[in-house]
Amino acid sequence: MPVIALLGAVFVIGFEQLVQWQYGPMGIIGLLLVTIGIKAKSPTCSSIGAVMLAVLVAGPAL
Repeated sequence: MPVIALLGAVFVIGFEQLVQWQYGPMGIIGLLLVTIGIKAKSPTCSSIGAVMLAVLVAGPAL
């Protein structure tokens, strides 16, 4: 059981670092909002975070 928890923690930290590197602080804020919204069962919070991440991934519309 501790091995699974350790692997899960390593994956989460690695994913957060990837988002930070690729999309900067706004990516981390969006990911945090999605996570908080899911844990708190708040569709508004998770939707705002998902929209932030979608806008960052889509990039500027020129």
